[in-house]
Amino acid sequence: MTHTNYDFGLVGLGVMGRNFILNVADNNFKAFGYDLDKEKVDALKEEGGNLERVNATGDIEAFISALAKPRKIMLLVPAGKIVDNVIESLLPHLDTDDIIIDGGNSFFTDTDRREAYLQEKGIHFFGSGVSGGAKGARKGPSIMPGGNKEAYAHVQPIFEAVAAKFNGEPCVAYLGPKSAGNYVKMVHNGIEYGMMQLTSEIYDLLRKSCKLTNEELHTIFDTWNKGRLQSFLVEITAEIFAQKDDQSSGYLVDKILDKAKQKGTGKWTSQNAMDLGIPIPSIDIAVSMREISALKEERVLADSLYNRPTPEKTDKDAFIKMAEEALYFAFITTYAQGLHQLADASKEYKYDLDLSVIAKIWRAGCIIRAGLLEDISAAYVADKNISNLLLAPSFVPKVQKAVPAARELVAYAAKNGIPAPGLTNSLTYFDAYTSSNLPLNLIQAQRDHFGSHTYERTDMEGIFHTEWDS
Repeated sequence: MTHTNYDFGLVGLGVMGRNFILNVADNNFKAFGYDLDKEKVDALKEEGGNLERVNATGDIEAFISALAKPRKIMLLVPAGKIVDNVIESLLPHLDTDDIIIDGGNSFFTDTDRREAYLQEKGIHFFGSGVSGGAKGARKGPSIMPGGNKEAYAHVQPIFEAVAAKFNGEPCVAYLGPKSAGNYVKMVHNGIEYGMMQLTSEIYDLLRKSCKLTNEELHTIFDTWNKGRLQSFLVEITAEIFAQKDDQSSGYLVDKILDKAKQKGTGKWTSQNAMDLGIPIPSIDIAVSMREISALKEERVLADSLYNRPTPEKTDKDAFIKMAEEALYFAFITTYAQGLHQLADASKEYKYDLDLSVIAKIWRAGCIIRAGLLEDISAAYVADKNISNLLLAPSFVPKVQKAVPAARELVAYAAKNGIPAPGLTNSLTYFDAYTSSNLPLNLIQAQRDHFGSHTYERTDMEGIFHTEWDS
């Protein structure tokens, strides 16, 4: 007979769901899983080892009746229509003040819609981003909840127990009302796209300019991970270069097809930034490069039609040093763009986000965790209203020192036909954002000339239009 005092319910026992619910059970909360796939139910029960501690079923009534009230049910299912279908299947069995948590990468407007819909039925609903992949879910993810604050209070002890810890602090915090949690996770993923693209470009430049072996690349990235570039992505990149291929005598990275897939969160970040009018070109180009990578056959044909320069020889040690500085610069500008978007969205959607807290909960558990986030959090503690990280007094000298290397690397890439759009966009963004005078006065003149769109002047107030001489 199933007991009725399980603290936490979870729907969706795939890899993420199974790992998350086992993490909950490891932290002394009784957890109950639900999945229509009997194999997944049985796998969880076997791995859990103690049904008093963690149990599962494919019977929805048994699942819901096993949970202590107010029921706390987390969904870890693919974003989209499936989330709505699961909610509808749960609803007939729930009571007023029960809580549903969407832990997937749902688009933030879907979360707002679902919250309003369930509020009418007396059910609390909130979205909660979960980052860190399958290992993070098992050992401690970064969790980004938003929604009804009173409902979150019921889940808070569980989330704080299972989250990753940084110097003893749990990497989870209530972020704001409505879809704040899903929105922050979306932008987190956009930053992730940017950082992955930048890392791949540095790899490309190092191997083509210095003819570095995978062993050398492993050593370089491993060394960088012990310094200011310390981050999850640099760490796993070092590990990737050391991985031998069990199908051949070489290294696995050399056998992997250069076509990157995507699930949509990077694209959503870019689309929403366009809606808000916030420039995030390092993230935009990372999305575009995945799309270009998909055109493999066309790229192979185009490569045969055009000549490409042979990369110039370089001083290996100097180039490696330059690459480290450029990657550091570009990581900062990518974080700056994502955080700028969060600051603006916070006002637009009334999330009241605290960027210092967001940077803190990203310090461990998540994919974009990095030593840099400690400095970023401190910058927003010093001035919570700062609109862009590039304006933070503590970051000005860091960026100032690193930008010359980024200029040299971008110039080298352009001259030698090595695509480095992430680095280039990061530098262009920096140069444009830090320019007090841009040539957009000409664009305004053009707009007024062909469409009578009017313009403003530098020397007097008002809106002007000119009958241009044809």
